[in-house]
Amino acid sequence: MIRLVMALLLVLQWTSAQADGFDQSAWDALLKKHVISLRSGQATEVDYAGFAADRSQLKQYLASVSAVTTAEFDRWERQAQLAFLINAYNAFTVELILTAYPDVASIKDLGTLLRSPWKKRFIPLLGETRSLDDIEHGLIRGSGRYAEPRIHFAVNCASIGCPALRTEAFAGDRLEAQLEDAANAFLSDRTRNRLDANTLRVSSIFKWYRSDFEKGWHGANSLAAFLALYRAQLGLDEGTAGRLKAGKIGIEFLDYDWRLNAKGSGKS
Repeated sequence: MIRLVMALLLVLQWTSAQADGFDQSAWDALLKKHVISLRSGQATEVDYAGFAADRSQLKQYLASVSAVTTAEFDRWERQAQLAFLINAYNAFTVELILTAYPDVASIKDLGTLLRSPWKKRFIPLLGETRSLDDIEHGLIRGSGRYAEPRIHFAVNCASIGCPALRTEAFAGDRLEAQLEDAANAFLSDRTRNRLDANTLRVSSIFKWYRSDFEKGWHGANSLAAFLALYRAQLGLDEGTAGRLKAGKIGIEFLDYDWRLNAKGSGKS
């Protein structure tokens, strides 16, 4: 009887581990050490010199990410999968910057006339060599598994115009709260999203990925309806939010700041 109980406990522990997904403690420690929060988390700066000094730890973490098999990944809960992919995207983006740091002023410097940096295939992940675009547009947006527009406030493109690189790793069991916190922080940042007279000026993220915000998340079938969900964060009163949804307030898109989100940039 005791052996049976022990066996059942081991099965439960194994099942729980599969559901919880990947241990992100190494990435979490690096983020806490090398990411600086600004304006109560609305933005962050990255200490790339610090990451460079700890690059061996980063590479160890990336190797552990690359060691995950598709079979393992598929056994995890959906939230654990999504947290893993967001963290992988952000960590490999840091690694990409480090390949040229400190001689890089923008992630765009790492591309060519024929290929953007997001299309470089340098990431061993889930059995293939992938690009950052493959992770974001293929595994996350294109998989049909997640239908989560708030990932655009979580993946970080190493630029001042991007949503903040979070000072902690994303985790499956806390992902809902983390994504909502990231959305709140980004939408409350007046350098990226603000009402000017009768026009709501928002980040170009909402232009590039507009379709993701119009797929019915929380009933939002238009960009205006999605933005109205965050009226408090945008500083809109109820009446203004209603006019926004009714198309009586215009939406324009701000220029994107592609400068590196490095420590000391002073603009993040």
